[in-house]
Amino acid sequence: MHVYTSVEIEKRLSQLNGWYLDNDAIRKDWIFSDFNEALSFINKIGKLSEEHNHHPELFNVYNRISLRFNTHSAKGITSKDFSIAMDIDGLD
Repeated sequence: MHVYTSVEIEKRLSQLNGWYLDNDAIRKDWIFSDFNEALSFINKIGKLSEEHNHHPELFNVYNRISLRFNTHSAKGITSKDFSIAMDIDGLD
């Protein structure tokens, strides 16, 4: 699996909504109105993650969610990360 270079990552990030490079992963953060809204979104992420067979680092505190993706088996950022990020953008 091809691991993207920093130039390729920046180009792909420009095609997404609010994702950014966070060390060795792509990341996006959300703030919802309350915990129930955040939890509902987490459940949608869970379903997509199972469909993609690609699971995020997921952080949640009350109404805040952060997701990070990288492809651990490839030791970098790959098309798998951008594919699920695009689908998650479709949930917003």
